[in-house]
Amino acid sequence: MSLRLSPVILLMILPLAGCSALSALGAASTPLEVFELRALAPEQPARRTRDVEVVVEEPVATGALATERIMIRPAPLSAQYLPGVRWADPAPAMLQTMLLRSLAETGAFNSVGRGPVGTRADYAVLGELTDFQAEVAEGQGAQVRVRLMLRIVREGDARVTARRTFESVAPAADTDAATIVDAFDAALRSMLADMVPWILDRV
Repeated sequence: MSLRLSPVILLMILPLAGCSALSALGAASTPLEVFELRALAPEQPARRTRDVEVVVEEPVATGALATERIMIRPAPLSAQYLPGVRWADPAPAMLQTMLLRSLAETGAFNSVGRGPVGTRADYAVLGELTDFQAEVAEGQGAQVRVRLMLRIVREGDARVTARRTFESVAPAADTDAATIVDAFDAALRSMLADMVPWILDRV
């Protein structure tokens, strides 16, 4: 036996389906609040500029980290993203920009960029991003963890001249988006304060 709907019932159902579709479309088009982090301003510019060109490559990262969404881990093996917010750029690109600007602000090098000015640069800074998330702690707070493995490569002979893993952790009083972003900012600025002089000493 086939079920047939009367024209009156169909006229009642169609507007409801349309409202549902419009509601879903409206939710999908709601703009996300955008956050960006600050580069590190040097306490004192370099006394002299070295005739050296440095390229900062975009760090590699897994798919879960290579996104503009802000990751939060409620458990060690669980990854979620804060709703309604995002970074201005995917995390690896944002880190590249922050490190590049922080190095450029020192005035220590003739050129710092994403690519060489000529055929090749003198040194390249390569990274691998392994942690970039907020981890829910006991109670209502969280802590932000950032971990980046860096290598300095001399372009002339492709030799790795230095390598080091940098890690920084900063507490967040709660899991509110603004609080989490402030903790990311604190963790990254602390890590940049270690990375920049390390690179300056080895290039």
